[in-house]
Amino acid sequence: MPCGEQLCIENLFYNIPARRKFLKSNATELNNIITAFERIALVYPDIAFTLRSNGTEVFNLPSVVLKQRIVDVFGKRISQDLLSFNVETSICKIHGFVGKPESARKKGAHQYFFVNGRYMKHPYFNKAVMQPFERLMPQGEQVPYFIYFEVNPEDIDVNIHPTKTEIKFENEQAVWQILSAAVREAVGLFNDVPTIDFDTEGRPDIPVYNPNENAPAPKVNYNPHYNPFDDTPQAALQTKNNSRWEDLYASLKADEEADLGLFPDVGSGGQSGETERMIEDKSPAHYQYKGRYVMTAVKSGLMVIDQHRAHVRILFEQYLRQVSQRSGASQKVLFPEVVQFTATEDLMAQKIMPDLQGLGFELTDLGARNYAVNAIPAGLEGINPVAMIRDMVATAMEKGAGLHDEINEALALSLARNAALPYGQVLGNDEMESLVNALFTCQNVNYTPNGQKILAIMAQTDLEKLLG
Repeated sequence: MPCGEQLCIENLFYNIPARRKFLKSNATELNNIITAFERIALVYPDIAFTLRSNGTEVFNLPSVVLKQRIVDVFGKRISQDLLSFNVETSICKIHGFVGKPESARKKGAHQYFFVNGRYMKHPYFNKAVMQPFERLMPQGEQVPYFIYFEVNPEDIDVNIHPTKTEIKFENEQAVWQILSAAVREAVGLFNDVPTIDFDTEGRPDIPVYNPNENAPAPKVNYNPHYNPFDDTPQAALQTKNNSRWEDLYASLKADEEADLGLFPDVGSGGQSGETERMIEDKSPAHYQYKGRYVMTAVKSGLMVIDQHRAHVRILFEQYLRQVSQRSGASQKVLFPEVVQFTATEDLMAQKIMPDLQGLGFELTDLGARNYAVNAIPAGLEGINPVAMIRDMVATAMEKGAGLHDEINEALALSLARNAALPYGQVLGNDEMESLVNALFTCQNVNYTPNGQKILAIMAQTDLEKLLG
C-alpha cells in the first residue's frame, strides 16, 4: 500500500448497546469528529488529509503551507483577514496568524492555540491576544487566531486536566508578555490601526515663505462710527412674523404618522390585571431621554423603559411564534449575498434550515458550503444578512444540536437583537406610545429573554423626597 495511514470506523458499538445509548445525535457526534480532525490538520499542513462521512467527502486537504491549510479548512474569506508574526526568544518560539480588527465577531471566532503540536485552551493567553485590540473593535467581540508555541517540554505540564486540553507553563507571565508584544507588533506592522483622514476640501493655500519678497500688510475693514454701547432700536429686536408657525410642523407630523408601522403587531399576550391598570393609568405623553430611555407618567410614579430592550422583548415573542408556526414573511433581496460556512457550521446550518425558513430566510445551496441569501424576514431591510445568519448559526452551535426548543429561542433572540431599535434613534410620541403598548402585551414586561431588566418605576414618594 502507499505510504500513509487510513482509519475506517464502521458500526461503532454495534454489539455494546449500553455504550451506544450514551451517544448523542449523528450531527453532534460528527461535529465532534470534525473538531478533532481540524485540530490535527492545522498542526500538520505538510500532510494530506481526507475525511469522509457515510460516503460523503467532508474534507480533502492536500499538502500545503500553513496559511493555505487554514484557508482550506475555514474558507477563502479568512485569507485576507490574517496577519502573520514570528518571534524567537530563549524562553519560547511563537509564530502564527492573528485576525485583523474588521474580522472580529461576537460569536464563532476561530481561535486556536497549539503547543509543540498539541491543541490547548488557555484563557490567560487569550487575554494577551485580545489586549492589543481593545480600542480597535467593539467590546465583546473576538478576532480569530492560529498561534503555535514551541517550548522546552520540561517547562510545561500537560497532566492538569483529564482531556489534556489545558497546559501549565513554568514561565507563564513571561510567555504572556512575549505573546502580547508579538501580536501588537503584527497589528502595527501591517498598518491596521485606523487612520484619520482630515477633510482637505476648501483648505487655504499657504504660500511658501520668500524672505526677499515684501509682503503687503493685511488691511482690516471696519466701521469707525460703530458703538456697541449705543441703544439698539427696538425695531431691530423684533423677530420676523411667526403667525404661520403651524406650517413648520406640518411635515413633521406627516412623517410621524407615516412611521406608525415601525413596531410590529405582536398580538395579544397574557396581561395581568395590574398591567392592564398600568396601561390605562399611564399618560399619553412620553419623553425620550438621550435616545435611550422612554419616560412616561403612571399612577404610582414615573416609569422608565429601556427602548432597545423593550423592542427586543417584543420582537423575540413575535419571531418565536413565527418559527414555531413557520409563518414568517419573506422579503426578496435585489442582490443576493453569499454566506460561507465551515464544516461544523454547515452541519448546524443544515439542521436549523427549516427554522430559518420559518423566520423568513430563503437560502440556496451553491455547493462547497456556500449559500446564497435570496430573501430575509420582512422588516429587516438595512441589516447585514450575512453577519446576522452567521451570528444565528454560532448561537445555535452554543446551544447544542439536540435541544430544538432552546435552538428556536436562540434564533428568535439573535434575530430580535439584530432588528431591535438601536440606542440613539429618536422616536416620536406616537412611536413611543406604540412601543409601550406593544411591550405590555408581552408575556413578560419586566425582563428580556436573557434576563436584562426592561423597566423601572420611581415612586411618587421618592420623587417628593428628592425635591423635599
